[in-house]
Parts: sequence; structure tokens; C-alpha cells
Amino acid sequence: MSIELGFLMDPIGSINIKKDSTFAMMLAAQRRGWSLAYLEPGDLFLSEGRTQARLRAVTVTDDPRGWYRFGAESTRALTELDAVLMRQDPPFDMDYVFTTYLLEHAQRGGALVVNDPRALRDCNEKLFTAEFPQCTPPTLVTRRLADIRAFQATHGTIILKPLDGMGGSGVFRVEAGDPNLSVIVELLTNRGRRLCMVQRFIPEIGAGDKRILMVDGTPVPYCLARIPAPGEARGNLAAGATAHGQPLSARDHWIAGQVGPQLRARGILFAGLDVIGDYLTEINVTSPTCIRELDAGFGLDIAGDLLDAIAERIAAPAVRRP
Repeated sequence: MSIELGFLMDPIGSINIKKDSTFAMMLAAQRRGWSLAYLEPGDLFLSEGRTQARLRAVTVTDDPRGWYRFGAESTRALTELDAVLMRQDPPFDMDYVFTTYLLEHAQRGGALVVNDPRALRDCNEKLFTAEFPQCTPPTLVTRRLADIRAFQATHGTIILKPLDGMGGSGVFRVEAGDPNLSVIVELLTNRGRRLCMVQRFIPEIGAGDKRILMVDGTPVPYCLARIPAPGEARGNLAAGATAHGQPLSARDHWIAGQVGPQLRARGILFAGLDVIGDYLTEINVTSPTCIRELDAGFGLDIAGDLLDAIAERIAAPAVRRP
């Protein structure tokens, strides 16, 4: 079966192929003999009642000196592709939302979009954890300083973060009695105009912020523990953390079992759970990464597993979410 995949992504010339999960997916698809069509958000448009795009054929090579080559260019409806992988990185702003509307329009016309565009809008990577309170640390979402002070009085050291951040940006660890709390809250909430998330600090962050990849609701059996840099409270690679692969614990498997069925029901074929100690802290659904590190460390083919799930849906479109 000849399959053509569309990859909606940030500029391919700017990616770090050593760590880029989208690139891993492209390599895996190419190994199967599938065709790759490349598009960026600016290539999408709606015309004559159809979501269309400027598409460029692309071939990829696992070589940092030159990892892609463009071929023929065409303008086609997304429904002419077998599947479209939405792999644009945040920020999750209104342009991102508008892009999901265009993708959802294509989906209604019969296109398979991974992940489901509606789920990308509905499942905020911080707030989606509220669906699984049995898995999370004590959590507060508010814009009121008084609420945060009361939460801190109960739980001591706390973590504050914006609801729309990524890579550890805007994350603060605040100890009890810290005189900077009010100004931190002013900054995160824009003086009470925006919500922020507050969680009880989890000391096990010293052992790493574990990224657990989920393929069609099933966890990859190994995770990437991101160890904070000295003096840091953030386990984000973008914030200088180092990575250490390890098997999932029994608790990790339990958390994945709690979240997996809802991911599958929402059409989220690829997600990344962030777990610190025994607690789920985030559910990444936009463009989760860590495929390449885990594949290299444990001889896995995570992108291949994802492509298997996509191939099943291409072969049996009735299983797609309406």
C-alpha cells in the first residue's frame, strides 16, 4: 500500500535532528517507502470549501550536514493525503487555534489528522491533568494572590507556572515566606488578568522529570528522566537538564493506565506524560519529543509504533473519531 503523509511542522531547516521527534517520524515513514509531504502553518489556506495547502515533497537523511531535500511542489486539498501529522511547536496562540480549525475542517472532509485538532484545542497541557486528580499533586488554578497564599500556607514550597508555557519558561519555585511571591503572581497573572497553575513542590524532581511517551494510549516501556541542572528546579532539557533513560516504574504504568483510555478516545495517538516522583504534572499533546533519545538508548522504534497505529486507521477509517 502506497501511503503519503503530510508533516505540518516548524521550518525543517531549524530543527535539531539529533533530538527532533518529527524527524524520527519522517525517517521511519521513509524507511517504509511512504511518501513525505512537507508544509508549514503558513502554507495552509481555505478555498472553495476545502482546506488546502502548498505541499513540497521532501526526502530526509540522518546527516547533520544536510538532512532534507525538497522535491516537487503542489497545491492540493489535505484530504488527498493519507494522513496529516500536526507537529507545530507552541506557542499555543490564536494562530495555532485557527490552524486547528482548518485542520478540523479537513478532518470533516475525511482527512486523518494526528493528533485530533479538537483534542489539541481542548486538552491544555497543564489543565488536562485535572481530568486525573488521582494522579496529580495538590493543584490550584487561579488568578488571585489570596488563593495562592492560602495554598502555600497549607503546602509550603510551591511551583507556579503559566498555563501556556513550554520548555520550563515562566516556572517558579517559591519557598514559604519568600517576599517575591506577590510580584511573581503579578507577572504570571498579568496583575490578575490571567490564570496560572500552582502545584505543591515535589522533592523527587531531583531524580528527574520523567517523560513517558504514549502511542495510541499505550506507554512506551522506557521513559526519559530529565535531571535538573545544579541550582535549578526545572527538569526541562531547554533549561539545561540532562537526560537519563530508565524503565517505567509500577506507578508510572498505573498513571499511564489511567490516562491512556482517554487519550485514545480523544484521538490523541501520540502524547507525552510528565511525571515527577509519583505524580502526573503535565500531558503534552501538541508536539511531544524524546523519541530519538529513547530509541538510541534502548533499541526502540517508537516512531514505527506510531506509524503502525496510523496505518491501522488509514486501512479502517471507521475507527476515526467523527
